[in-house]
This record gives sequence, C-alpha cells and structure tokens, in this order.
Amino acid sequence: MENKQLRPVGMRDYIGYAMGDFGCNMCFALITNYMMLFYTQCIGVSLKDWAWIIVVGKVWDAINDTIIGGMVDRLQISKKSKFMPWILMGGASLIVCTTLTFLPIENTSNRFKVIYCLAIYCVWSVAYTLANVPYGALHSSITDEPDKRTNLSTFRSIGAGLAQAPLMILLPLLAYDEDHNLIGGRMLPIALVCSVVGFIGFLMVRFLVTERVKVEKKTEKKNYAETIKGFFTNVPMMALTIVSFVQVVCFMSMTSVNNIIFQSYFQNTKILAVVNIVAYLPMVLIMPFVGKITKKIGKKKFIVLSSAVSAVAGIIVLLLPMNPAAKTSIPIWIAGLMLLFFSNAVFSVIIWAMVVDCIDWQYIKTGSRDEGSMYAMYSFFRKLAQGVGSAISALALAACGYVKELGAAQTPETALKVKNMYLIVMIVGVVITVVVTQLMYNIPAKEDHSVDEQAEMEGGNHGAIYEDSDN
Repeated sequence: MENKQLRPVGMRDYIGYAMGDFGCNMCFALITNYMMLFYTQCIGVSLKDWAWIIVVGKVWDAINDTIIGGMVDRLQISKKSKFMPWILMGGASLIVCTTLTFLPIENTSNRFKVIYCLAIYCVWSVAYTLANVPYGALHSSITDEPDKRTNLSTFRSIGAGLAQAPLMILLPLLAYDEDHNLIGGRMLPIALVCSVVGFIGFLMVRFLVTERVKVEKKTEKKNYAETIKGFFTNVPMMALTIVSFVQVVCFMSMTSVNNIIFQSYFQNTKILAVVNIVAYLPMVLIMPFVGKITKKIGKKKFIVLSSAVSAVAGIIVLLLPMNPAAKTSIPIWIAGLMLLFFSNAVFSVIIWAMVVDCIDWQYIKTGSRDEGSMYAMYSFFRKLAQGVGSAISALALAACGYVKELGAAQTPETALKVKNMYLIVMIVGVVITVVVTQLMYNIPAKEDHSVDEQAEMEGGNHGAIYEDSDN
C-alpha cells in the first residue's frame, strides 16, 4: 500500500519521472534515427547486412529484457530503493556504449564492420535495458492512485519529447553537409554529448522521485512459467502488446526513412528540423487535455478515434498528386504527417498508464502482479518490433531501388517509391491499431471507472496488488 507518511505525489515526482524517459531517449532516439544511416551511408554496411544484424540484435535485446526484468523483481540491491540502483547502473553504461556505437571504423574490413555493428548494438541494448526496464516498473511504486498514474504517464511522454526535440531540431543542422549527406565524423562527439546529458536525467530521477508503494516480502519462490502464462492469457495486455508492436514497426522504426525522403525526394534536409517539430505537435497539443478526455470517453475510445483520423489523413496524402519541386508540396507533406502522427501521439501519451492498468487486471484474475517481469515481457515484444521494423525499412528501401552509395542522389522514381512506401506502412499501422484495440482491449469496466477501482469491486485489498513487487 502507499505509505501515507511520505510527502504526497506532486510536481516533483512528475518532473523526476519525466527525466527518466528524457535520459532513455537521449540515447534511444539517437540510435533509432541515426544508427542505420551511419552504418549504411558512412561505414559501408549493406542494407541486407543491416537487416539481419538488427533482427539478431533485437532478438538478443528482447531476451535480455526478460532476464533483467526477472533480476529486478528478485534482486533488491539497495534497502532504500528497488529500482534506482539499476537505473543509475544502466545510465552510466549508456554513456560508454552509445559513444562506442559511432566509432569511425569505415576503413576496416567488411567482416569487421558487420561483427562490430552487431556486437556493439548487443552490448548497447543490455545497457539500455538496465536503465529502461526498472524505470518502466518504477511507475507503479510511486503511487497507486489511477489519476496520478495517468499524470506520470503523461509526464513520461513529456520527458521523451524533451529529449527528442533537440535531437530532431539540432541534429539535422549539424549532421548533414550541403549536399544533404550524413557527416559520419560528427556522430561520435554528438553521441558522447547526448549520453552524458541523458545520464544527468537519470540522476534527476534519483533525487526527485519517491517510491511510496511499500510491500512485504514473501518467502515463496515465484513460478516464472505462471508469469509468462498470465501474460499471454491477459487479453488486454496482449492487445496493447500487438498495437505497440505495430506502432513501433510503422512509426518509430520508419523515422530513418523520413530522413531519406527529405534527402532524396524533397532534396532539403535543412527543413527536417521544422518537420520534426511539427511531427510532435499533436503530442504537445493533446497533453494538457489527456486527463479530461480519457475520463470522458476512456483510453480505448481515444486511441480508436485518433487512429481512425490518422488513417483517413494518410490515405488522402497518399492519393494527392505531389510535385517535390512545388512550393506547396512540403507544407502538404508536413500537415499530412502531423495528422498521421496523431494516432502515435495519443498512444504514446497514455500507453504506460494502460500497461499499469493491465498489470492490475492481471492481479484481479490471478492474484499475482510481478510488475518487473510483466513490464519486461511487454518490452520484449517492443524490442522485437524495433528489430522487425528496422529490417522491414531496410529491405523495403532495397525493394524500392534505393542505392546507399548514391546517398541523396537517388533517381526520381526511387525517391517517389520510398515516399509512397513510407505512407503505406504507416496507414497499415493505424488501421491495425483501430481493429485490435476495438476488438481485444476488453477490460470489463465502465470507461469512467479505473481498473484500480475495479480491483476493489472484485473484493481484494488493493494494497495486496503490490505484495509481490519486492520479490
């Protein structure tokens, strides 16, 4: 149960929790947006090699999620905090691993390039997981009040946006030359600065956030097989997992493709800063109203409606005739992206509160919580999605006729195919989001009731939801 003797949850906790995702995304956004471009355009790794490297790397990434999630659940290495020591260890490791990811190894053999790319990504993923999994599980130990959990989820998205905004705005101005090609030599110092700034974010989590939900240790060992079974039989959690998988594949993993579109189709990388700002406008605009909207129509309906809007907008932009040289083309593209990203923005803002709802629902059905392991398994599939998405984007680029050696100088036909492919993938993603959320997210509670309240209606002591969390 929540310790009432501690100070109440407030802005200090919200800001501190936001800084955790700020720390994660200072490194994660850099890797997501620039690692593929760096290794294929600057180091010389082929798109086909990149496709299998990232799939293997993400499979390992997903596996280590479950291992580290179990460790976090079972090994409390500090009497004062269950999660903070893990977060700080991961943050410190990320400084080293993120910097080493962008070493200038273009003059080495192709075999060494491929081996190094795979190895450094696998090591980086362990460092990231050490920080990210306990950070995600920290959410439920700060408070057991549903409204405040939603606030934490909102501020988590704000933290991610604060990290991604400077990367999206400043990096296109620093990382590309006048011919719109990536300058590989600048990526190492950029990586060092980003990872150090990210670690400062993790330190702020340590000093600003208070863990209030205290639990009693149980002596019996957990049955991990039962935890896995519970995850796969938790239909709402599976709905979120499928939708997250699709959103990561169709939005997050396609970010590099949008950079390529402005390299080769619009021939204008300098405006990427503006484009990236506009892409995040939906998230910024909805954040002040998330609490009111979800109370009125529910989280599920909010996701379904926003995704339907995005699907319609994407189809319109795809069918519109567009001349990349025309002055109206880029404004139309930017407006279309803003509406397309509306679905992703809504999902990103409320997803973490929904994950906690599903973990509570797990307790209602099974009497077991295991938030570290449950979060790790959810993260497992997000990591798989990142690998699948990166592989799909690389193979789709190759199928469109993209030639990495040409950089920004692709043929007009190839550039057009890349642009259309990018839109089609995102449209498919939002359509799947609508269908899966509508049909599978079936927590049987009124939309104006929280799962937390539902747990009490089931007759259980809500404080008991947290009994297992220190084992």
